[in-house]
Amino acid sequence: MTIKNMIFAAMILLGVVIAMVPENTTKPYKLTAEEMLVEVQGAAEMVSADDVAHWLISKDPSLQLIDVRTPDEYQKFHLEGAINVPLSVILKDEYRDYMDQGVKTNVLYSNGTIGSHQGWMILRQLGFENNYVLQGGLNYWFDTIMNPKEPPVTSPDEEFARYDFRKAASGVFGGGNAAALAAPTKTKASKPKIVRKKKKKAPAGGC
Repeated sequence: MTIKNMIFAAMILLGVVIAMVPENTTKPYKLTAEEMLVEVQGAAEMVSADDVAHWLISKDPSLQLIDVRTPDEYQKFHLEGAINVPLSVILKDEYRDYMDQGVKTNVLYSNGTIGSHQGWMILRQLGFENNYVLQGGLNYWFDTIMNPKEPPVTSPDEEFARYDFRKAASGVFGGGNAAALAAPTKTKASKPKIVRKKKKKAPAGGC
């Protein structure tokens, strides 16, 4: 896909997302459509399957996986510890404390990236932070983490280190040989910075 086509697809997705978000009558949204497009082009919201695998294996307490697929899909398979918040109900008040907080790093995922990206765009337009998207979704997770393919013999050392990590990780998550496990070379999991929510100040003055 060319850059022009990617921008066009992003604009269409932005239009769909903006239409989904209810009218805000109390305060303006944090980002305009143009600002959202800049963020999407920068891809800062994406986290790799390797990083998520490393955080799961190290049992990082600040990681929170959000499965935005349907309950049926979630029941058939979901990543360890993930909570199910289907895209259709992501704006309900009962899930706001999961999505708008300053303690956890939320990583949204779906089968690919369309559903999770839609969810991220909705939350980001509302000004919610600490929300990210699993790059490639579950499809890429199965291809790279659960069923890693050995690189060609001419590949650089870091590719073999990454393959060794993925092969060991696949054993931890249900297949293969869970041999010596360490973060993959040159893809060391660097956690996105958690943005802490500021506490509201008590009103000044008195009766």
